[in-house]
Amino acid sequence: QVQLVESGGGLVQPGGSLRLSCAASRSIDEIYNMAWHRQVPGKQRELVASVINSGQTNYAESVKGRFTISRDNAKNSVFLQIDSLKPEDTATYYCYARQYDRGWNEYWGRGTQVTVSS
Repeated sequence: QVQLVESGGGLVQPGGSLRLSCAASRSIDEIYNMAWHRQVPGKQRELVASVINSGQTNYAESVKGRFTISRDNAKNSVFLQIDSLKPEDTATYYCYARQYDRGWNEYWGRGTQVTVSS
């Protein structure tokens, strides 16, 4: 089992920046994939960015060039640097982990709200 706790959300003006953090309850060395998803009410949760344990990253087209995902295994954490925020980035952002342990296991945090508004 892995518990994930997000932090760093808030209210920010368009063009601003935020850094989201996700702290895992134990070592993430063995976790294959860590990612950030986001969801707005009435819409499906969507993948924003992911990073696998080799360091390879993947981004949604809508955030490329503005979002940067990173993982720090020493801190059992994954981060999402969000720059040039737009109103359409407003959503609840969820941390996600996928680990293989006698089968694939998936874990979700409870989310952190990001609101972009002037």
